[in-house]
Amino acid sequence: MPLPARAAQTHALVVGIDQYPNDVSLDGAVRDAEDVYRAMSAAGFTVRKFTNAEARKDDIRKAWTDMVAEAVAGDTIIFTYAGHGAQMPELVAGDEADGLDEFLQLPGFDRNRYAETSNEIIVDNEMNAWFGEAESKGVHVLFVSDSCFSGGMSRSVTGKSRLAPAVTVKLAPPSQEALAGANLKEIDFKQVTVLAASLESQPTPEVIIDGEPRGALSWSFARAVEGSADRDGDGVITRIELEDYIFSNVKNRSEALQVPNFMPQVARSEGEVVVRLTRGIPVETATVAATDTSDTGGAATTPKAIKPARELGWTGSIALQIDGTADRPKNADGTGTPYRWDVAGGVFYTPNGDVAAENVGADRIQAVVDKYVLLDFLKALASQNPGSVSLTPAKDIYAAGNRLRFDAPPGRYPNMLVFNLANTGEVQFLDMQVAGTASSQFKLTDVEVVKPFGADHLITIWTAEPVDAIGAVLADKAVTSETLLKALLTRLDGKEASVAIQPLYTRETL
Repeated sequence: MPLPARAAQTHALVVGIDQYPNDVSLDGAVRDAEDVYRAMSAAGFTVRKFTNAEARKDDIRKAWTDMVAEAVAGDTIIFTYAGHGAQMPELVAGDEADGLDEFLQLPGFDRNRYAETSNEIIVDNEMNAWFGEAESKGVHVLFVSDSCFSGGMSRSVTGKSRLAPAVTVKLAPPSQEALAGANLKEIDFKQVTVLAASLESQPTPEVIIDGEPRGALSWSFARAVEGSADRDGDGVITRIELEDYIFSNVKNRSEALQVPNFMPQVARSEGEVVVRLTRGIPVETATVAATDTSDTGGAATTPKAIKPARELGWTGSIALQIDGTADRPKNADGTGTPYRWDVAGGVFYTPNGDVAAENVGADRIQAVVDKYVLLDFLKALASQNPGSVSLTPAKDIYAAGNRLRFDAPPGRYPNMLVFNLANTGEVQFLDMQVAGTASSQFKLTDVEVVKPFGADHLITIWTAEPVDAIGAVLADKAVTSETLLKALLTRLDGKEASVAIQPLYTRETL
């Protein structure tokens, strides 16, 4: 009998660098690489991993060459990088609109010894040549770059930026590929997708996730590969599914410091597949094993498992450093990089170093702590099923007098709750829409930024679960974050619900 058709396979190359002997070292890039490696290995991908001193260009190049040789048309190669990015004068005159080539900086590169160490960078032109090798075989490529090349930020964040100093002198091309690749541009590729941590005008900071320094893009991509981005459970992640998932969760985990950048900017088709979550399973077997095809036109799907928040790392407490003399509030004995409360100044800081609240005295500290315990719970829910909301204009921080618009479009579930977790710790009920009633897009227009300043978080929850009881809790003017958390734990934890979180950081002047 004929053998079953071969399913497309996925090969992966993972690079993560913390230790830079000749530059500022990072704290979370290797942790990112290990996380992505575990997720992709569990998904059945063939994965090659290089961290710190192992990340030598010749070895990475050979691994890429081997993967391209092993792959056949229809397969996918995923290359993820977490580490420093930098810029240099363009190698080919007129090649770059800004006159600068970007490069990934490996540990062996030393700006003080350009000639001897220039081989330990990977220039964007070289990567174009690598991608061209795969595309010529009909192999799909997804490049995920958790690094940055330029930009600055308005908020004062204590974490490190994945931006190395630019090279200011013109270097000789590190390889022939660096010249040949200049003739290849992203727009020319038909099967290559690039996912960058941020726009070129933004930095890529390391932020605190679950108490540890991380890259928000790497963290989100690992969760996507675990299956959270596979919205319909059909075993593949389309470009649209990945885009929706990554945009929402990078915003949540970076507290709106980053906007990821996809190239090409628009999906080539509605069903364009960028990640396959199964490897080496015969097509017929995968189809027969499907449990639900009602919503996908007969495609193989598997019901998506929804985990309770505690299985996703939520602990019900936060770590808190108290600078000064004060009683420790409850639920503030967690581990990891802490929030910080300056008792004398009354300022409450996030683990990233942002000002989260001002005028926080002993009478308010419990409410603020409870807010962040609740917010961590909501972030855990959002990591499985994020929703999409927007704040216009989009900034990382707003000044007094700025006017804003908040939009929460209808979700794919019939019931919706909208509320604000204010920087004071107060819960502010904004809207509830339930099935069978007149519902529409929720909007806040012409909102003016006023005191008190700090960090608010606008929350939207969509679900098919009944929300009347939660709405009743929210409608109580005396509602607290602690009370709301209990209601959400009872009604929505482990249930199917889509959560969107819109951070809103404000101060008196910029």
